[in-house]
Amino acid sequence: MKDIKQLVENRRSYYAIDKSSPISDQEIRDIIEHAVKYVPSAFNSQSARVVLLLGENHDKLWEITRETLRKIVPADSFSSTDDKINGFKNGYGTILFFEDEEVIEGLQEQFSLYKESFPVWSLQSSGMLQYTVWVNIEGAGLGASLQHYNPLIDDEVKETWNLPKKWKLLAQMPFGKPTQEPGDKDFAPIESRFKVYS
Repeated sequence: MKDIKQLVENRRSYYAIDKSSPISDQEIRDIIEHAVKYVPSAFNSQSARVVLLLGENHDKLWEITRETLRKIVPADSFSSTDDKINGFKNGYGTILFFEDEEVIEGLQEQFSLYKESFPVWSLQSSGMLQYTVWVNIEGAGLGASLQHYNPLIDDEVKETWNLPKKWKLLAQMPFGKPTQEPGDKDFAPIESRFKVYS
């Protein structure tokens, strides 16, 4: 396993992926379970909910997404959307990230002084969780990207997999074995983004 700095540096958005994995389904599950358990959350709310879709379930998610978009994207420009969805469907699996709004609402009632902050803190925790999973599955040899077809697909996703209504879908992470490396990434000057006062 690479050290944490190297893992962070190597994490990229991989769009060219295939339906294979260099690690077992159990290893993928272990990476996600570890992150769900140990990534911090405000007031230890543990409001994150994650669903791992493999095989036909993974394919079904992207068919739901395709048909949802077909209803709203003009037919004459749908081919690029179709290609993009095929790219995600070509992957090995998809990780769905949710937040349980019932937990957040409970904290808002219990600690009314912070009522406005709990949804913000919830998103911050989810971002940490998404990033932790992303870095670790890529460190294990997979390629992934983070997608946001919510809220367009939320209702059908919850209905299809019988998920609680209060689970709010935040992101979808298709992954698979990389078939092509991403291009170079540009960086803004670090001096404009980080300051030290000592």
